[in-house]
Amino acid sequence: MDAEKLQHYKELLLKKRQELLEGIGYIRETSFRNTMKEASGENSAYSYHMADQGTDTQEREQAFMFAYREGRLIYHIDQALERIEKGTYGFCHECGKPIDPERLEAVPHARFCIHCKAKEENSKQG
Repeated sequence: MDAEKLQHYKELLLKKRQELLEGIGYIRETSFRNTMKEASGENSAYSYHMADQGTDTQEREQAFMFAYREGRLIYHIDQALERIEKGTYGFCHECGKPIDPERLEAVPHARFCIHCKAKEENSKQG
């Protein structure tokens, strides 16, 4: 792969990484710091009811799962950036063939060509 293409994919990966980091920061600010009681305030007209606690807990769990998923994606992006530096980016980890540029455009952190990824998915289901 030529240097211009590698630079293009590197920029895609860095942009996506930054977006994910900002998203995690937003989740952290809005979901993990404020409890329902803090959000409503001591003198609020709303009571701190058990149902409110349940909703608050569910929202925190959901935010945690989103942050976890985005953290995993950041890990895969970092791995792709390392492959760019090592000169192995764009080659399938399974068969060693070049990954289709259309696939890399859609999923720039892809480790497998579409055929090997399909085999992996099928083996997980079966």
